[in-house]
Amino acid sequence: MPERKRVAVLADSDTRWKWGASTARRLVPDHQLTGYLLRGRATPTARQLGEVGVRADRLAEVTCAEFLAEIEHERYDVVVLALVGGAVQAVLHGARALWPAPARRPVLVTGYVGVVYEKLADGLLLRHGADLVLANSRHDAERFRAVYEGVGADSGAVTETALPFLGGAPYEPAGSRAHTVVFAVQPSVPDHRADRAYLLERAARHARKHPDREVLIKLRSRPGEHTTHLEEQPYQRLAERVPGGLPANCRLVYGNMSEVLDGTDLLVTVSSTAALESLHRSIPTAVLTDLGIREALGNHHFLGSGCLASWDQLDSGLLPEGDPVWLAAHGVRPAGPAAEAAAGAAAESDAYAVARAKVAGLLAAARLPSPAPHYTLTTAPGYLPGILARHRLAPDGTPLPGAARQEAGESRLRRRLRAHLREAARGAYRHGVQRVAPVIRRLGEL
Repeated sequence: MPERKRVAVLADSDTRWKWGASTARRLVPDHQLTGYLLRGRATPTARQLGEVGVRADRLAEVTCAEFLAEIEHERYDVVVLALVGGAVQAVLHGARALWPAPARRPVLVTGYVGVVYEKLADGLLLRHGADLVLANSRHDAERFRAVYEGVGADSGAVTETALPFLGGAPYEPAGSRAHTVVFAVQPSVPDHRADRAYLLERAARHARKHPDREVLIKLRSRPGEHTTHLEEQPYQRLAERVPGGLPANCRLVYGNMSEVLDGTDLLVTVSSTAALESLHRSIPTAVLTDLGIREALGNHHFLGSGCLASWDQLDSGLLPEGDPVWLAAHGVRPAGPAAEAAAGAAAESDAYAVARAKVAGLLAAARLPSPAPHYTLTTAPGYLPGILARHRLAPDGTPLPGAARQEAGESRLRRRLRAHLREAARGAYRHGVQRVAPVIRRLGEL
C-alpha cells in the first residue's frame, strides 16, 4: 500500500484555511494534513475554524521563520501557501534560502481564495516563484498568464482549476417550506457605514414586503474576531439601529456557508465568493447594483453573469439566472439533475486533473530546482527587502539574527494581548461604544 503523502498548509485567516485545506484535499486526495496558522491580525479563533469545517491531523500557530524551520526538517511532499501575497513572497524567498540549488524539497502551491477583482498584478507577482499558481477559472488563468508574460516572467506555474469548496446538492425549490433569502455580507464591502446600513435596511424592507419569506443576514464573524478583511462597521451593531428593528422573519445567522446554502432559495450579495458557491448549485443568485457597479465593490467582476440586480428588482420578484457562457468561463459548473446524471462527481473533480498531474510529476522528480521568484534584489530592490523584513527575514531570505527568540517572546505576549483586546472589543460593541471598538481591534494588530 503506497505511503500517504505529507501535506502542510500555511494559512493566515479562516477563509484562507478553508481554501488551503480544501485545495490540499483536491491535489493530493490521500494525504496526512498538517495545518499551520500564520500568527497575525487575522489568525482564526477555534470557533471560526470549527465553522469552516475542515480538519487537520495536526494544527499549530507559527511565525514565518518558525514555519520555514518546520518545512526544512519535516520533509513535507506538498506545501500549500494560503496567504496574502506578501507572506507568500516571504515564504518563497525563505524556501529559496533553504534550497539554493536543486534538491529534494516540497512542491510549493499557492493561489487565490475566491474572486480576484483588485491588486491583480501586485498579488500575482508576489506569488510568482511557486511551483503551481492556481487559477480558479479559465478567465483567471488567462489574466494570470498575461501578467507574468507582460513582465517577462515564466507563466508555466499558472494552472487552471476551480474553487475547491464548490459542491453541495443541486438546488430544489422550497416547496412546502418557507422561501428563504440569504444576504451574504462581507467584512469590508462596502466599507462606509451609511452604505452598509442601507443594504441592511433594504434586506429588512424585503422581509416586511414578503412576510411569507425568511430573510437571513449571513455574518462572517462575531465582534472581536478577525477575518481576511477588517470589519469596521459590523452588521450586528447596525442591526440594532434599523428603524423599527428587524422584522420577525429577518434575523442574523452564523454557520458554514455550504450548510446555509442547503436551505437557500435566493442568495444576495455585493461581490462575495458565496455567489459562485450558490451559482454552482443552481440557486438563484443576485449581485447587488444598488450602490453602483464599481471596482471598489468588486461587483464589476460579475458583468455578463446575468446576476446583477437591485433590491427593488428583487422586491418585485426577480430571481436572476446565471449566464451559461459566463459561468463556464469563470469556473462554475451548475449542478442539476441532468448534469448529475450525465457527469456525476467526475465533472467537478476534472477541474483539478491537470493540477494533480503537475503535482504528481514534480513529486516523481529526484530533485526540484530552487524557487525562483520574479522579485529579487535586482528587479525590486526598493520593494522586496521591506516585504521580507515584515516577516523577520533578511534580504537574502534567511531569518534575521535573534528573530526566533524575539518572535517567541513576542508571540506569548501577543496571544495574551489579543485575548484581552478581543474581549474588550466585544464589551465595547455590547455597550455601544462604536467609535472605541475599532481602535481596540486595531491595537490587536500591533
